[in-house]
Amino acid sequence: MPSASCDTLLDDIEDIVSQEDSKPQDRHFARKHVVPKVRRRNTQKYLQEESSPPSDSTIPGIQKIWVRTWGCSHNNSDGEYMAGQLAAYGYKITENASDADLWLLNSCTVKNPAEDHFRNSIKKAQEENKKIVLAGCVPQAQPRQDYLKGLSIIGVQQIDRVVEVVEETIKGHSVRLLGQKKDNGKRLGGARLDLPKIRKNPLIEIISINTGCLNACTYCKTKHARGNLASYLIDELVDRAKQSFQEGVCEIWLTSEDTGAYGRDIGTSLPTLLWKLVEVIPEGAMLRLGMTNPPYILEHLEEMAKILNHPRVYAFLHIPVQSASDTVLMEMKREYCVADFKRVVDFLKEKVPGITIATDIICGFPGETDQDFQETVKLVEEYKFPSLFINQFYPRPGTPAAKMEQVPAQVKKQRTKDLSRVFHSYNPYDHKVGERQQVLVTEESFDCKFYVAHNRFYEQVLVPKNPTFLGKMVEVDIYESGKHFMKGQPVSDAKVHTPSISKPLAKGEVSGLTEEFRNRLGHHLNSISHSPAATPRDSASSRMARQLQRLHQDCALRLSVGMALFALLFAFLVKVYNENITN
Repeated sequence: MPSASCDTLLDDIEDIVSQEDSKPQDRHFARKHVVPKVRRRNTQKYLQEESSPPSDSTIPGIQKIWVRTWGCSHNNSDGEYMAGQLAAYGYKITENASDADLWLLNSCTVKNPAEDHFRNSIKKAQEENKKIVLAGCVPQAQPRQDYLKGLSIIGVQQIDRVVEVVEETIKGHSVRLLGQKKDNGKRLGGARLDLPKIRKNPLIEIISINTGCLNACTYCKTKHARGNLASYLIDELVDRAKQSFQEGVCEIWLTSEDTGAYGRDIGTSLPTLLWKLVEVIPEGAMLRLGMTNPPYILEHLEEMAKILNHPRVYAFLHIPVQSASDTVLMEMKREYCVADFKRVVDFLKEKVPGITIATDIICGFPGETDQDFQETVKLVEEYKFPSLFINQFYPRPGTPAAKMEQVPAQVKKQRTKDLSRVFHSYNPYDHKVGERQQVLVTEESFDCKFYVAHNRFYEQVLVPKNPTFLGKMVEVDIYESGKHFMKGQPVSDAKVHTPSISKPLAKGEVSGLTEEFRNRLGHHLNSISHSPAATPRDSASSRMARQLQRLHQDCALRLSVGMALFALLFAFLVKVYNENITN
């Protein structure tokens, strides 16, 4: 049976004439019995039908996508990369969830409340008949959970294939990409760093330097999702930083599950990377280091102190202690003792005067006694950490800690409140009132009343909303302090320094559209336009190219047929006219 497809081009029109078809002379003799009749067509309706895409169309730009991310800066970077790729292929990224055709939900598995928010968002999307794609650590670690059944999932190392997953989901298919990226059997850090991205803040670039870690903490679910340590090469990271500055970024955050462990799998180290990065940071721009666990920074203390004293690196480090009880740390399998943590903090505070040390504490870990908790309280009272993340323990499914004997819920809650009370009993910035500081302004405050800036120690300074300050270094006098911030008044005769080497991208603009990426996309479209047939897995851009090709072919065929009919009609009228003249 002949195919209805128009993909195969015919060499000659005679190829479709069979023996049973009427011959030209038969049609000629029948013409005198035919009375031409003009048939009116609703041209506007016809054009609308021709131009409207089919209901299952996946041409980029037709669907609107809402991206929601929970969790750490690594997760946020992944969300920015996925949004950027989708936008580069033509999809509309919207901030209005109800207006979106598809929700891309990028999850965090660290604590129960984060997963609860994720689960509730899935339920809401289903109630509103939205298409759903799930990403992040929750579905990567537990893809067989009941509430994930039948839904599309993209793994944390597969974010470079988000366009494929979104397209198939819009078409009604369920797709799951959860594999590991490898090169010659060696696990890679993840997707390429030069992918398109939409930064939530065009002034801040988040760079993941590695994924996974070397620990096996008994409470951690993230390890199930991110796996063992896999580091990016130094050259790739430096190139990404350079590209970011060329796009107007003035602040870079380095992130991972453990930045201190960077490079141990590829024969290098965190200080080696940092010295390479500071070489490419423009004057006035800043680099912020991410979280590092104590064991992996102990051997680099001297070098880290030198780097943290560099004028283009914030004197800031996030070092989680989790507990000040060695017994609890051993049950957590944290691979250090409290003395190790104190050694790191004391050394850095001595060698980097004024450094900000942020830390994390878990209240109510299984087996934690009142004495264990009091040791943690004493640590906070001693060091008066200006930035302290207090977390009530939540048993995460599948972790060893979930099988341990649990501390009663009311005890965990009370300890969390008690430690929070200690944290709020001191004000870390009162002694800084009256200081003159140089700050980098990067964003708007939550209440929209100020701009948010950070000083040399990554302490938050609120400044007046002067549009000329955004993305620049400004000198201010500190006139007020709070628990989490200071307020600064710009010095009247101070110079405003512009650190960026280029104008920042507009909010929502796609970054990373390098010439190489444009060429890859162009070659991809070109190759598809010459493809003889469609496949179910064609990408959105492929489908667009093929539909455009078919549209051109269809128009050409209609034009040819129309011209042929016009010629026949003209010949018929001439013949009738000549016969009338003869008669």
